[in-house]
Amino acid sequence: MKILGIDSSGMVASAAIVTDNVTTAEYSVNFKKTHSETLLPMVDEILTMTDTHLDELDAIALAVGPGSFTGLRIGAATVKGLAMAAEKPVVPVPTLDALAYNLWGTDKLVCPIMDARRNQVYTGIYSFENGVLRAHTEQLALDIAELAEQLNALGRPVIFTGDGCPVFEEQLKTLMKTEFSFAPAQMNRQRAAAVAALGAIYYAEGRSENADEMKPVYLRKSQAEREREEGKGTYYES
Repeated sequence: MKILGIDSSGMVASAAIVTDNVTTAEYSVNFKKTHSETLLPMVDEILTMTDTHLDELDAIALAVGPGSFTGLRIGAATVKGLAMAAEKPVVPVPTLDALAYNLWGTDKLVCPIMDARRNQVYTGIYSFENGVLRAHTEQLALDIAELAEQLNALGRPVIFTGDGCPVFEEQLKTLMKTEFSFAPAQMNRQRAAAVAALGAIYYAEGRSENADEMKPVYLRKSQAEREREEGKGTYYES
């Protein structure tokens, strides 16, 4: 099985090919370039370096969100184009599932946190049971204090991962009453290899879609949409 994985849900742009449970190529950039500049060249590079043609792929896996609204749209447009051109199915992988999967095999709870602004995080609570990723919650947009309260109630050691860690580290040190730690550099951001590896599992389970069916998962409205609605509210009130 050969899966192309793509993640543009956060600051990291990442593309990878996983072939029969082996990562044969991965290209990740966490720098000041836009995903529209980097994503397609990265995909082209790993396909070229591994002599892989699109028609050799079984499916394309995409981190569908939550995350950056712009990044998710760029990723969705890229994958739709590739999948339609190659007539391949798309496997939607929740961003937080893939972030948690980076810590496969730990006996601790895994809690990905992505900065959602307004003192909130995109998050979920996960564990591994007999090597299988288990989600204890749905993907959520949650206040950091409320998340800490939920984790403290579970009373188990926690590993935090994601771009929310440096943003909320000091608050978590105050709020957390149970044992916790932060994932190291190689595990604390989005990786397309994790998206592709989970994509292979989900594909085998029948969780694939046609390219035109696939939609990003935003969890909440964009700032522009909120401001537009707030503007309308002000207008009617006046």
